Amino acid sequence: MDHHPYDPTLKTLVELSPAAWLPLAERRPRPATVADADISTVVSGAADKLIRVHDDPPYLLHLDFAAGHDSAALPPRLRLYNSVFEFRHDLPVLSVAVLLRREADSPRLTGLLERGLPGELPFSSLRYKVVRVWQIPVEQLLAGDLGTLALAPISKVRQGDVRGVIRGMKERLRRPNARAQAPDVWAATYVLLGLRYSDAFASALFQEVLGMEESATYQAIIRKGREEGREEGREEGRAEGARHLLLHLGRKHLGPPDETILARLGAITDLEQLERLAEKALEVRTWQNLLPSRPSKRGRPREG
Repeated sequence: MDHHPYDPTLKTLVELSPAAWLPLAERRPRPATVADADISTVVSGAADKLIRVHDDPPYLLHLDFAAGHDSAALPPRLRLYNSVFEFRHDLPVLSVAVLLRREADSPRLTGLLERGLPGELPFSSLRYKVVRVWQIPVEQLLAGDLGTLALAPISKVRQGDVRGVIRGMKERLRRPNARAQAPDVWAATYVLLGLRYSDAFASALFQEVLGMEESATYQAIIRKGREEGREEGREEGRAEGARHLLLHLGRKHLGPPDETILARLGAITDLEQLERLAEKALEVRTWQNLLPSRPSKRGRPREG
């Protein structure tokens, strides 16, 4: 999966205020902290944002951000992460797909994923929430927590009103209790504006509302963030992480693999193939279904 320049931006926003994301998922306000989501090294992109909600009982909130055209594949990925996070942390997990623009929407994002055989009850299901940012009232974000303030310009707002939104954000971020977070919020805002508007529009907007000197400072922050994002997107070691994840899921759902299966898994080095197998491990019933004995001519397992 492609690495996106907004990945480190969204990571920063979640870490800035984890509890800010609860209202968007229609959860009651509670203290929250960022949880360990170290399987983010397996699949690139802004998929793995995990928040521990200190409720009674506690639970995990898993945020998966999407902006591209591959959202039809999002529900199986949500189920994959949901299962792994529950296994690793032994807590209930609520998965939330956060769609950043209309192009990321799909009729398949219904909030329910079920798999089974015809005439039988589903043997696998996942209920998840879908947050469509362009449907969130801009007033809610402007009045909400700083952690989600950067979403305001791409929420339910017309392009002609974006200048007013930026001015409202400027007034909010000038308050004494917000000044320390202002650079992170403005940097995130500049990146997220690129999901809906041109770079020329975003630059002109910042220069007009923030002033030339202040705008140049935040654009420098953005360039640095994008460079760091490209560095974080290296695939070195990710295939090995995907293989470990596949074995974790397989042992849980399919039982211990024999030596032949282990040898065949060890021979697979393609990251995307390992990711597909990890998703499929939740759907089949045996290792033989997952890895048939006769590989296809292209070197990939046939469908079980």
